[in-house]
Amino acid sequence: MSSARRAPHLPQVRALTFDVFGTVLDLDGSLTPPLRRFLADKGATAPADRVWEQWRARQRLEQFQDTLMMLGHSGYLETARRALVYVLRQNGIDASPQEVARVMAAWRGLEPFPDVRPGLERLRDRYRLVVLSNGESEFLDHLVAHQVRWAFDAVFSVSSVGVFKPHPAVYRRAARELGLETHECLMVSANSFDVVGARACGMRGAYVNRYGLPYEDTPYQPDLVVRDFIELADALT
Repeated sequence: MSSARRAPHLPQVRALTFDVFGTVLDLDGSLTPPLRRFLADKGATAPADRVWEQWRARQRLEQFQDTLMMLGHSGYLETARRALVYVLRQNGIDASPQEVARVMAAWRGLEPFPDVRPGLERLRDRYRLVVLSNGESEFLDHLVAHQVRWAFDAVFSVSSVGVFKPHPAVYRRAARELGLETHECLMVSANSFDVVGARACGMRGAYVNRYGLPYEDTPYQPDLVVRDFIELADALT
């Protein structure tokens, strides 16, 4: 259910910072088909949907682990690759580095959700629209230019900070680069941990609940809960 009626409580917001992976770009829809073909070629019996869920969860763990151990930003694609290797082993699937690389190549073809560009079009005249992502700069530049195909006002990679979201430095650095206070920025994400991290730093937060998942039991609740970018635009324009 949308809580768009709460939007009047956000008059100071001047910039929307968007998560990319799972929020703007449809990871499930883009990656499950090539993963299913790979598993079929390997004669694996593990369902592609289950392997994808394991892969996504393990990637987040890889990112959190790097941040907790203060290893810096090892790269979004590198954490995805390590997670894939782990999950294939978990399911008893033997894959060479070359086979892993072929599966990983699908990440460069990620497609946006169909509601993304129509929603952004409605928001562009009222707010600064900014990417704030765990992806590395080169990868984000490719995705924005060739997959999302949208001219954002800025594209911020956490690699400039050296940690993954939800580290507080990520959100504070983005606000500073925009010349804004944190409360003048609204973090838009389908990943609840991302909204929690932003809210804990004083940002406002919009949870795009694309997957019907519960939000964390935390004091750092979202200001808005919407199903997609159309509802987001409805709430903010």
